[in-house]
Amino acid sequence: MEFFDQIGKVALGSRLRMLTEKITEDSAQIYRLYNLDMQPKWFPVFYVLSKGEEKTITAIAREIGHSHPSVSKIIGEMSKAGYVTEKRDAADGRRNVVSLSETGNELTTKIEDLYIDVASGVDDISSQASHDLWKAIGEWEFLLEQKTLLRRVQEQKKIREGVKVEIVNYSSKYQKAFRALNVEWISTYFKMEENDYKSLDDPDGYILSKGGYILVALYEGEPVGVCALIKMDDPEYDFELAKMAVSPKAQGKNVGWLLAQAIIKKAEELGSKRLYLESNTILKPAINLYHKLGFQKVAGRPTPYERANIQMELILK
Repeated sequence: MEFFDQIGKVALGSRLRMLTEKITEDSAQIYRLYNLDMQPKWFPVFYVLSKGEEKTITAIAREIGHSHPSVSKIIGEMSKAGYVTEKRDAADGRRNVVSLSETGNELTTKIEDLYIDVASGVDDISSQASHDLWKAIGEWEFLLEQKTLLRRVQEQKKIREGVKVEIVNYSSKYQKAFRALNVEWISTYFKMEENDYKSLDDPDGYILSKGGYILVALYEGEPVGVCALIKMDDPEYDFELAKMAVSPKAQGKNVGWLLAQAIIKKAEELGSKRLYLESNTILKPAINLYHKLGFQKVAGRPTPYERANIQMELILK
């Protein structure tokens, strides 16, 4: 196992597969030791049917946590070996039910001694081990149901790559990037509108000179995201969070989250108590981000944008 000691946790899948293969190989030999013509992969299906109840393939798959095609294939193999029989369900002729054949039922008696000895063999291993593998497997299964390994890796990737993201104040050298990033996402889902051109063609006059702010996200020095605070002439809101755009090539790097947090912090520094934004519900990742940040839907308000179908606010500290 020197290789796995060297490579570490990234080889978790390979190491578990090797362990599974070893146990499966031993299982096949154990069946032969007891003169049982059984394949290890059949056992979950056999055990469910050994209780004596007829079941559909769907019911078996659900009970043992396998896919329907996997169980269907196993049933076919067990049928050829003479262990199961299939027939039409008396209650619903559109589906088949499966049960053990006479030969299969005979096997349920022959296998009892194997159950006893295998359980004792596993206990023997457990008594010599520092950790309870059975409990550990249960814990891992539970934790992976709560959040998959894929999701956990995605989160770690965002955190690692987010370190490379730098949020800076807007300057005129970022005007082209500010415009291009916004035009890119707007044109992907909607169409450019008059107010878009006003703010993107002249951010200094339309946003900055009126007391607004723009932040730019740099990834390894390249502008990949932008976000603005637009001063509002409104009795309820001081600023609108707007013109937030992230380059598709920078997605998955936590850019949107970091930009939004930075712009919210800026609004707080300016003494704002409530932050307003408009969006569209087809932009599910954006809406999810806003909810994660604490934004809540508010009643519809007049808007200059045809595409806006949802308004949200964030109560600031």
